[in-house]
Amino acid sequence: MKLYHSKGSPNSRRVRILIAEKGLDVELVPVDLGIREQASDAYKAINPRQVVPTLLLDNGIAIGEVPVIQRYLEEVSPEKPLFGTTPEERAVVGMTDRRIEAEGFASVMEAIRNTVAGLKDRAIAGPHSYAQIPDLIVRSKQRVANFYSDLEASLKTSAYVAGADFSIADITTLVTIDFATNAISMPIPETAVAVRAWYEKVAARPSSQA
Repeated sequence: MKLYHSKGSPNSRRVRILIAEKGLDVELVPVDLGIREQASDAYKAINPRQVVPTLLLDNGIAIGEVPVIQRYLEEVSPEKPLFGTTPEERAVVGMTDRRIEAEGFASVMEAIRNTVAGLKDRAIAGPHSYAQIPDLIVRSKQRVANFYSDLEASLKTSAYVAGADFSIADITTLVTIDFATNAISMPIPETAVAVRAWYEKVAARPSSQA
């Protein structure tokens, strides 16, 4: 298998961390977003949406979209499960991961894509052009603030984001926080004691460096 990715892409990192957690042997193929290599004919043949990451299987099938790539890797390598082990656990982990992605990760992405001058007319990732909407920036940052507040309340009573065990939801949350910190200068608030303790524990895992 090959993972087409970008080192600076938070979505790519979400998959790399899962690969590291499972100890999988996946070839990493860099895609240079700085020169818009994702829009090249060669890459569009792999992923017409012109986004990273993409997992290319040995039989030539290309899989895009982070949650789908993660789910595929979980199914072909169920050791060290990251999606839960029972139907109930898988439901809770899936629900929580979806909420983290929608309320946290997407909020940061919305803020940065409507802020950076280099993303003019690229406010939404993909093959089509969309104008930036500066008025969305304030709302996006409020959504991130609410994300931290909700996460703090949850982690006061839970060891990990989706329960007692480390899961895919923790990966999404870790990447979201690093993304918010580095891209829009919104690190964990000083008042979010539980989030900070969780972050220190999860960021200490070797996979976090992927």
